[in-house]
Amino acid sequence: MNKPALIHINPLGFREYDARWLYEKDVNLLGIENLGKGLGTQVIKNTKKKNPRIVVGHDYRSYSEKIKKSLKNGLISTGCYVEDIGLSLTPTVYFAQFNLNADAIAMVTASHNENGWTGVKMGIQKGLTYAPNEMNELKDITLNKKFVENKGNEKKIDNFKNIYIQDLIKKNKINKKIKAVVACGNGTVGIFAPEILKGIGCEVIELDCNLDYTFPKYNPNPENLEMLHAISNVVKENKADVGFGFDGDGDRVGVIDNKGDKIFSDKIGLLIARSLSHKHKGSKFIVDVKSTGLYVEDKILLENNCKTIYWKTGHSHIKKKVSTEKALAGFEKSGHFFFNQPLGYGYDDGINSAIQVCHLLNNQNKKMNEIINELPNTYQTPTMAPFCKDEEKYQVVDDLVKQIEKIKKNKTKIDNQVIADVLTVNGIRFTLEDGSWGLIRASSNKPSLVVVTESPTSDNRKKEIFCFIDRLLQQTGKIGEYDQKI
Repeated sequence: MNKPALIHINPLGFREYDARWLYEKDVNLLGIENLGKGLGTQVIKNTKKKNPRIVVGHDYRSYSEKIKKSLKNGLISTGCYVEDIGLSLTPTVYFAQFNLNADAIAMVTASHNENGWTGVKMGIQKGLTYAPNEMNELKDITLNKKFVENKGNEKKIDNFKNIYIQDLIKKNKINKKIKAVVACGNGTVGIFAPEILKGIGCEVIELDCNLDYTFPKYNPNPENLEMLHAISNVVKENKADVGFGFDGDGDRVGVIDNKGDKIFSDKIGLLIARSLSHKHKGSKFIVDVKSTGLYVEDKILLENNCKTIYWKTGHSHIKKKVSTEKALAGFEKSGHFFFNQPLGYGYDDGINSAIQVCHLLNNQNKKMNEIINELPNTYQTPTMAPFCKDEEKYQVVDDLVKQIEKIKKNKTKIDNQVIADVLTVNGIRFTLEDGSWGLIRASSNKPSLVVVTESPTSDNRKKEIFCFIDRLLQQTGKIGEYDQKI
């Protein structure tokens, strides 16, 4: 007699603001079905509806449809009415919640994680995704099988892709012929971004826009230097005005200027904030702790009475802060941008972010490199992620926070500078006297830490801060290889 299949779901897959696992090592289809039961139960509890409507979509990984089917089975078993919009971007699912007036969303994606990973991004309140408290509730319901049972159903929403595409096109026509390289790393965004950017009036040069779930060149990740170098080369070869690189599920974008140089997304955010501040005086902007220090003393933002708040890294954290602070927009260094009313619904959409960059170019008689050169120069590292076990990373960071606070108290110098300020809303960001800073935090979606440094003074100081951080990390004995390193 065959033994019944065992449910497998690693508790560590419930992360700060979404769920991610290596399939099938850390989760199997029965585990995903239980996740669906947990999510359905949670949505019913929070909406107080017997049959809430949940929009579901999936990305283009080879196993995503299987994962989605199991998730839907779980949702339906609790009484949820599932509305499946098919192959989607994460922002397409966010948009669908508004457009279809649904009660919740679930997007099957592992975003920019390597092949083998799967996951689900979820939300109940429109425009927001789960934060740690919702994730902890979901984890408790799922692992302890506190499921409700009822009869739900499912329907397919055909051709929703075109509703989303046309919504972005009709609001964003431009009159300048901008030549844009659109790089999709063979991810799902390849069947969305070129059509939308052509639709608003751009001349589009496509790079790796055909869907291929093996990701033959590199992961679609706008922080990946290999992807950025590929875009840079195509921009220069074609004398393009701008280059855009999108992540796998389309909620982030990276930008290359007309000279082929990478513009860190936090600086793109500052350019957009400056532009918006003239029309929206007195606005608030939210930026994550990985972002440039330039926002604080930016003369244009200050002239327009705008305030910048640094907050926890992570799309859910920034979205929530944009909502609670009634901020006009939020920007993350990873390339998540959030536009609140009247500019958007508050969620992150990489294509809409690229469109905002096109509006910058459309509204100014300047090249992209000329616009970026109006900002004060700073020396920034890319985001670097040294391996650290999920079960150890938060304790490692807590210990480092104490060490750095002690260094500040003792006035110990780093590259002949004392620490002037520390911010501990998310790991630790320490700022030196001259405005140079370093950040150490735990990654929310991978077994790793996150390290970033920046100096307005010199490239050497940026490197010295990194060397200081790296020495502290190596002394813990709990750090592995970096994904990339300066």
